[in-house]
Amino acid sequence: MSKTRWQGIFPAITTKFHADESIDAEGTARHIDFQIRNGIHGLVTCGSLGEASTLSLEEKLQVAKIALEASKGRVPVLANVSETSTREAIRYIEGANKLGVAGFMVMPSVIYVADAREAMQNVRTMAAAAQKPLMIYNNPVAYRVDLKPEHMAELADCEWIVAIKESTDNIRRITDLRNALGDRYQLFLGVDDLAYEGLALGCDGLLAGVGCAFPRETVALYDLMKAGKFSEALKLYQWMTPMLHLDVSTKLVQNLKLIDVLVGVGTEHMRRPRLPLIGAEREFITTVVNKALATRPAQYQSVP
Repeated sequence: MSKTRWQGIFPAITTKFHADESIDAEGTARHIDFQIRNGIHGLVTCGSLGEASTLSLEEKLQVAKIALEASKGRVPVLANVSETSTREAIRYIEGANKLGVAGFMVMPSVIYVADAREAMQNVRTMAAAAQKPLMIYNNPVAYRVDLKPEHMAELADCEWIVAIKESTDNIRRITDLRNALGDRYQLFLGVDDLAYEGLALGCDGLLAGVGCAFPRETVALYDLMKAGKFSEALKLYQWMTPMLHLDVSTKLVQNLKLIDVLVGVGTEHMRRPRLPLIGAEREFITTVVNKALATRPAQYQSVP
């Protein structure tokens, strides 16, 4: 049985690009180092926020390699597996294993809306190929595939599955998972603007989006909640929440890359068909972030 116990803040990192849409290896590495220096506990490459759907399998492996070299063993690097077929998922897993990733975050099914039997079999097959710790990414809101507590119970005999990233947008699910499965899995909350609620209900960590630009602040929220300093944590969370809402959007990539620019920790280049925000959308994000920067709690501020 795997003894891995992931916990804390695991940003789903953005993939940095040059203006010509080629991967910006130096920019990606610099952003990863910024987050690690500010206390994050692990990271996940090439998720939805990392624009995985626009990257080739070889490019995803390139980003994983960049992350491993930038992290220098300071935190575990997980590779997100979001291939449209089990066959391609295995090919990606084999490549990432050769690079030396610490584990994987796996999506039960992408594009095809698999039923529970198909989704569970896909997860088991990926686990057998990986032979490394896995986190299941459950997001029925975006991907319409839902592995419920009873399905996670069926998968509990698979030794490599150690964690769940729960993104149902239904905070009741955390308590249902704990009641059904105890501490069998580490539970990560994958919805930014439910972070306080998830940690209050006993989540072991957060798969953060806005935390890419505000890592120390996000780590502070986690630390305060784990220390039982709920009132202090709530004030910090309330300050963050207007920005956290920006992660729960079909334009989360555009939103969070604009946040990177406004904070001064990244560029806005992305892969088409995505385009940088304009007009009222851009003005709204800018107003929200500038207000947050003007009222930023100095004691938790990330170090550039």
